[in-house]
Amino acid sequence: MTMQAMVAVFAALGDETRWSILAALGEGDASASALAGKLPVTRQAIARHLVVLQGVGLVEPVKVGREVQFRVVGSELRSTAKHLDAVGVAWDRRLAAIKEIAEGL
Repeated sequence: MTMQAMVAVFAALGDETRWSILAALGEGDASASALAGKLPVTRQAIARHLVVLQGVGLVEPVKVGREVQFRVVGSELRSTAKHLDAVGVAWDRRLAAIKEIAEGL
């Protein structure tokens, strides 16, 4: 994942409603109308948030009969988590090195 793609994903995730949508979709696929029934947001607002999430590859539409449902793209979430974990591991190493230096004084 490129740095630009990571920035776009984090910008998309920087909204509480989009986090709530991802959490709801984690329970199963749902339409914008169904999501609006679960969240304190209008269907139109949900649809706009879904466009943002779809644009960064975190959700995808699935046609079910006449309805369009959305599902989470797990591989994108895992990729994002993997990058965050790498940053955390690097910081842990740096902090351990600083601690070792400080305790050696």
